[in-house]
Amino acid sequence: MSNSPPLDEQKSWDLWIHSRDADAGNRLMKKYMPLVSYHVQRIAVGLPKNVSREELQSLGMTGLLDALNKFDISRDLKFDTYASFRIRGAVIDGLRKEDWLPRSTREKVKKIEAVTNELEQHFMRKPTISEIAKSCEYSEDEVSRVMNEHIFSSMLSIDEKIGIHEENDYYIHSIKDQESLSPEEQLVKKEWLVELAEAIKDLNEKEQLVLSLFYKEELTFTEIGEIMQLSTSRISQIHSKTLSKLKEILLKKQ
Repeated sequence: MSNSPPLDEQKSWDLWIHSRDADAGNRLMKKYMPLVSYHVQRIAVGLPKNVSREELQSLGMTGLLDALNKFDISRDLKFDTYASFRIRGAVIDGLRKEDWLPRSTREKVKKIEAVTNELEQHFMRKPTISEIAKSCEYSEDEVSRVMNEHIFSSMLSIDEKIGIHEENDYYIHSIKDQESLSPEEQLVKKEWLVELAEAIKDLNEKEQLVLSLFYKEELTFTEIGEIMQLSTSRISQIHSKTLSKLKEILLKKQ
């Protein structure tokens, strides 16, 4: 069976690609709107109830429009696959820019992170959820919930499987994609990784070393600090600032 789009859709694509015909663009946006709803629903599952689903839908539509503007129909790649990455990226980026976490949750995040660093220095390894919860006097479910919410507000998207991974044990289970990538998705991921590799080259030597030791060698902040003769808190600070810097570089390149 042919994967070619129907004639009316093909006509819309031709008009859009060659003349940016507004009506053709609107028809394509309308056709792929269900794709936005699908990804918004998936992302919304892990978010607090105070996050507006209408706002998520609006962010997703922005991602769809971005995909429409940048898609190359001549390539061997399905639009819905390409658009899915752009839609999810737009929603997650929008969430990162909004400070929607309640103050009480942010206070819990600070406490959990502080306790995690202390336990990491004490045990010389990453602490378990149980150990963190006991020291914080929270339940294990509370620790997982707080950190799950925090990852959506301040970290890069892990759901997309592109970019830097901040995979801490306490939230992998809720955002890890168990489905294998299709050839089309692998192609898009490869392009993103190329962009990421180029962006990392713009970091200084210390920043590149911290990322390499943490994500590639899987060392703890304490172990990295010993290697670089810096405190654990200083390594944590470099790590956070490096991720922010990397995000800015990627946004500028896009």
